[in-house]
Amino acid sequence: MPKDDLTVAIAGLGAIGATVARQLDAGRVAGLRLSALAGRDRSKSEQFTATLECNPALVPLDHLADHADIVVECLPSSVFDQVAIPAVDAGRILVVLSAGALLERADLIAQADITGARIIVPSGAILGLDAICAAAEGRIDSVTIVTRKPPKGLLGAAYLDDNGIDISNLSKPLCVFEGPVREAARHFPANVNVAAAISLAGIGADRTCVEVWADPGLERNTHAVSVVSDSANFTMTIEGLPTDENPRTGRITPQSVIATLRRLTAPLVIGT
Repeated sequence: MPKDDLTVAIAGLGAIGATVARQLDAGRVAGLRLSALAGRDRSKSEQFTATLECNPALVPLDHLADHADIVVECLPSSVFDQVAIPAVDAGRILVVLSAGALLERADLIAQADITGARIIVPSGAILGLDAICAAAEGRIDSVTIVTRKPPKGLLGAAYLDDNGIDISNLSKPLCVFEGPVREAARHFPANVNVAAAISLAGIGADRTCVEVWADPGLERNTHAVSVVSDSANFTMTIEGLPTDENPRTGRITPQSVIATLRRLTAPLVIGT
């Protein structure tokens, strides 16, 4: 007898959430059914929902866990708790894109252990999380990530204004931040979720070092990760095309969410 489909709710209907919703609506992930949506702009959310065939419920952010087995969070970190806390309290599977928000939420992870919830962080726009997780089973000595983005991908970060850093007319690359991931996540909440995921997979947000560069010569978001450990030393680089909707978001990120969801029901799973 076939199993019932798992239901999926999506928080956020921007470049990531809308793409994932359309894929689920088209039935492209076996064993999963889109059941609910929530967006910050009610009018825009209603317009988007009307384009879907599966007729998902449109509910407030903090009610998504009442409508699904899996809750996918694709929102700014400022509203992370509205989605994450109810999902964890209800024992749901919570797929988190705002990885930086988890760095200060050890209590949420502890609560998931009590309720039976699972918190899953997709690879998103980075590669090599499987290798870092494997290396972390032994000893990792250092992890460094260098993030380079076109200046438009960093515009609007309060840290730049607060420190008088002007990236509007750069003629050459400029390092705008260097330090631990925990500090970077506070200053660039929309830009360092990749670094946060790396730190969660490896040696933590205080020991993982990150550089953030504004590079006028780039058209793609670029991340280079270097790891030194007792099992392997490795360096990885990825160049991701930004989405048309949001230059801060790589096109591969929604595809990573779909791949993560597919692993939940697939009969064969590849990778750590």
